[in-house]
Amino acid sequence: MIAKTQTQPALTGEAGTEVVLDVGPVAHGGHCVARHEGRVIFVRHAIPGEKVRARLTDADEKAKFWRADVVEVLEASPDRVDHFWRPADSRRAWGHGHPPVGGAEFGHITLARQRSLKADVLAEQLKRLAGVEQLPDGWDGSVEAVGGPTPAPDAGAEATGDGGDGLRWRTRASFSVTPGGKLGMHAHRSGHIIPIHEMPLAIDAINNLRLWDLDLQGVDRVEVAAPANGSRPLVLLAAAEGTKPKRLAAIAAALPADVSVAAFDPATEEVQQVRGRLWVQESAAGHEYRVTGAGFWQIHRDAPGTLVGAVTEFLQGGGFLHPGAVVADLYAGAGLFTAILADAVGETGSVLSVEGAPGTSRDARKNLHAAPQVEIVQGRVERVLRQKPRDFDALILDPPRAGAGKAVVGQLVAAAPRAIAYVSCDPASFARDVGYFRQAGWELAGLRAFDLYPHTHHLETVALLTPRP
Repeated sequence: MIAKTQTQPALTGEAGTEVVLDVGPVAHGGHCVARHEGRVIFVRHAIPGEKVRARLTDADEKAKFWRADVVEVLEASPDRVDHFWRPADSRRAWGHGHPPVGGAEFGHITLARQRSLKADVLAEQLKRLAGVEQLPDGWDGSVEAVGGPTPAPDAGAEATGDGGDGLRWRTRASFSVTPGGKLGMHAHRSGHIIPIHEMPLAIDAINNLRLWDLDLQGVDRVEVAAPANGSRPLVLLAAAEGTKPKRLAAIAAALPADVSVAAFDPATEEVQQVRGRLWVQESAAGHEYRVTGAGFWQIHRDAPGTLVGAVTEFLQGGGFLHPGAVVADLYAGAGLFTAILADAVGETGSVLSVEGAPGTSRDARKNLHAAPQVEIVQGRVERVLRQKPRDFDALILDPPRAGAGKAVVGQLVAAAPRAIAYVSCDPASFARDVGYFRQAGWELAGLRAFDLYPHTHHLETVALLTPRP
């Protein structure tokens, strides 16, 4: 696109002002860094090296930095492609007078460059927050693609993959509802809800529900879980205050009969059955898992197997996981890693599985009831480790996005395991925690990074941490 000759406007500190920017390096969070008149601006939907016209979306005069969205590309990167999803295309959305939906902020970039940018972010965070100057042994500085060829229509439930285009990988999706009762998604950092009529990142089982055709009045949010193994999907309706059961039953009746429907009551914060069951049946590494509608499970169809493989490779390769070993799975969820640990240590070993959420911990108990070597405890990780001290061979740490934090890292170090496998979905909190481990005399002995969230800025890491000799 050829730029028009125009005088650059002075920055006014007012949202909606447009400014021409030379785009600098990528930053954590899906932004690139640009500077103008001494002001740092985090700009979304850009690529390093581009010249763009951007619309300020957050421009408080007292703020340390401002935010902006690209509305026009004046000098494009060779890695720019047409966005695969119109509602998430910043230029197209702002051309129609509204912001783009969140959740596909890298969709204008080739997949290879997306992964390169994510690797840059991970390396930068490790250097800045953890003081890691050199790459750990075994990590070549790349983010690995996940998934194989697109499943054929008759390939059956076991076929996986995103077809190499980064689409159709989400087995879970969260949607908002417009005031008129139509399915939508929020714009980034905004209360604005944009109606949608497809979700290209979701697997076919979610799109085939055609939730955008339903009248969702009386519902504030819709959560969908559709297991990659083809088992029964679950739609969770977050009811608006005052919504009657009859209204929720009407929505359920409009869905296919083989779909379970549940409702979250904001008054009681409980999930109630509307139709079918309150959980889904997941599969990974030869095990079956019951996961309640509000419980955590990895969203990429190939994530469970990928992460299990990386964790066991680190722990078994280092001699930390073997028959008779004493191990723990912290922030264990429904027991994805717990079941694999139980297999590895056998009945002569022991596995301590710790999860804070009561409902998810109940799922783990059901999933692991046949493994006598497993002890499942519901509670805070640091408290449980104090109450149940053991001579651990290894720990698996898979905390929420906020990471473990300084207090938990201190407790883990005090537990004195021989090794820790750390699974993280956020490079900033991961790097911060690695810094705490390094300060305590530990080292980053191994690292792998996976693109489990194509077309977004997110990535997953699996690291091996060991005490320094």
